[in-house]
Amino acid sequence: MKERPSSRQKILLPLCVLLAALALWSLLSVLRLFPESLFPSPGQVARGFYEEMQRGRLFDDTIASLFRVSVGFVLAVVLGVPFGLWLGHRVGARMAFLPVINFFRSLSPLAWIPFAILWFGIGDTPAIFLIFMAAFFPIVLATLSAVAGIPTIYFRVAQDYGIGGVEMLCRVTLPAIMPQVITALRVTAGLSWLVVVAAEMIAGRDGLGFLIWDARNGLRSDLLVVGMIVIGFMGVVIDRILVQLTRIPSVRWGYER
Repeated sequence: MKERPSSRQKILLPLCVLLAALALWSLLSVLRLFPESLFPSPGQVARGFYEEMQRGRLFDDTIASLFRVSVGFVLAVVLGVPFGLWLGHRVGARMAFLPVINFFRSLSPLAWIPFAILWFGIGDTPAIFLIFMAAFFPIVLATLSAVAGIPTIYFRVAQDYGIGGVEMLCRVTLPAIMPQVITALRVTAGLSWLVVVAAEMIAGRDGLGFLIWDARNGLRSDLLVVGMIVIGFMGVVIDRILVQLTRIPSVRWGYER
């Protein structure tokens, strides 16, 4: 039997690890093994965080990055999941498109940066394009693989009960594939968050990626850490939001089976 952690353990254990990491960080800062300009102390980072919050820049940059990730990721999901469903049910189409999908999935999204700048210039659009390219192909591949892996008996039983068309999609296909699709969404959401930071460093005028690049140019290592902390925190928040999809009753059936 697998041991299930209690609610208290879910809170206390991560908190203990976080406090231990802060204590180690503080100790290394006190020992001054590295220059302060290269290894800022927790106090310096806290002051930098307060400074950015007072200026309002941190909030604006976070909103800008979240907007780009949301638009690019939602476009990838809205187009990728239906395309993957279609390919999963069509063997001939799957054989035709699968090599192309795998080819583009294997390309680093950052390789598209020169084209994104040439086609869309500087601003939101190139970052959204890069996020879409990073998320679309993995989502398509995960969806079609999940559909192709559904046992045929599910569809036969549904047909025996007179279920077909849209009802078959909603009551059989989607509940069966959602666990794999949600896992793919969590992975691609994290990848999208990484891509937007890289895109903003090169082709942005605001956003968390630009904040880090600007801090690097200004030799503000404390602001570098501030940006890294916010990026990590927002990545965890996005993942936790997607995890809530597993609580849907029809999705929980897919996990339990």
